[in-house]
Amino acid sequence: MVNAATMRVQPAAFLRTTLPLDLSVLPALDSGRYHSIWLPDHMVSFWPESIWNPEFTDLATTSLSPHRHLDGLAVAAAAAVLTSNTPLATSVVDTVRRHPAMLAQAALTIDHLAKGRFILGLGSGETENTVPYGFDFSKPVGRFEEALKVIRLLWESDGPVDFEGQFYKLHHARMDTEPYEGKFPCIWIGANGPRMLEITGRYADGWWPAGAWTPEEYAAKLQTMRVSAERAGRDPMAIVPANIQVCMVAYDDAELAEILDAPLVKAFLLQVSAQELAKRGFEHPLGPDWNGYQDINPAVLPRERILLMLEKARPEMLMSMIPTGTPAKIARRLKAFVDAGLRVPKIMDYSGMAGLKFAARSAAKVRETEDELMRLAGAL
Repeated sequence: MVNAATMRVQPAAFLRTTLPLDLSVLPALDSGRYHSIWLPDHMVSFWPESIWNPEFTDLATTSLSPHRHLDGLAVAAAAAVLTSNTPLATSVVDTVRRHPAMLAQAALTIDHLAKGRFILGLGSGETENTVPYGFDFSKPVGRFEEALKVIRLLWESDGPVDFEGQFYKLHHARMDTEPYEGKFPCIWIGANGPRMLEITGRYADGWWPAGAWTPEEYAAKLQTMRVSAERAGRDPMAIVPANIQVCMVAYDDAELAEILDAPLVKAFLLQVSAQELAKRGFEHPLGPDWNGYQDINPAVLPRERILLMLEKARPEMLMSMIPTGTPAKIARRLKAFVDAGLRVPKIMDYSGMAGLKFAARSAAKVRETEDELMRLAGAL
């Protein structure tokens, strides 16, 4: 089993699960450069449709909606048969919209297609992907932990399974499909709060935080998770520490200023809580009660409120939350996360949301930043 302390730093890649779907990128992602390929699983995006139009962004000229999402597990199955080397991970599937028995079966299926390379990435869910569709989003963390128990029970039990939980009930339930070459898929968990970190330590093979904005926060959350693993009798260093690091890559101050002034870039503040922004000395444009990405529901955020938010949003707010600047500058910032324990970073250049000309250059910027980070981490 890999020990995180000695594991080399290696970036991850994203495979977009929106239309138009581009599977032609898979050979490059499967070349050995990346630790794993991550596939998002959403019903809707974080960007409100009220500002997804040519008045605010030329990206709307190439896609009529920001919400053209495909099923992440279905795309993972397609990617599994089109690749042969790199692990594939859902990042992440929630346990609100999908019954754990179906998650358990789907993960086994994709892992057979991938010949043992599938990672079932799970999270407790978000308002925007659940509430508009009538799913019960109450007690998401309790539901999440119970779903994990059901998945493990179905995988590891010989014969029929009975289970009586608060959220799920199994009566003589069978899952006789054997794991690929005797090994069940890895489970990675997206976790941020104390309860979710505790659950991660007990169950997970890998971890993504949501809201570790500084290296110090990342290290603290990682330690909380590892303490939980120790209490559960597990090897805490066998849990892979990963992270999705949003940044704004720009080659000079003029380019950065143009990026930070773009409406969809300013809308990143929707994902930031008022509490986090207050720590940096700013009042959130959506008020003191805004809870960040958990509060996002694009269908009910009126245009007037979004416009007011854009008017109040300042570049300094964004720069206080995420790394900005040249690839070399951002790589130095991310090296601090590596020093805090990060081993699998996914660099997400948000400057692509500033418009088509920035989106066209974004992949090259990310690759340059990855190369510099790998050099600093001694991984090249």
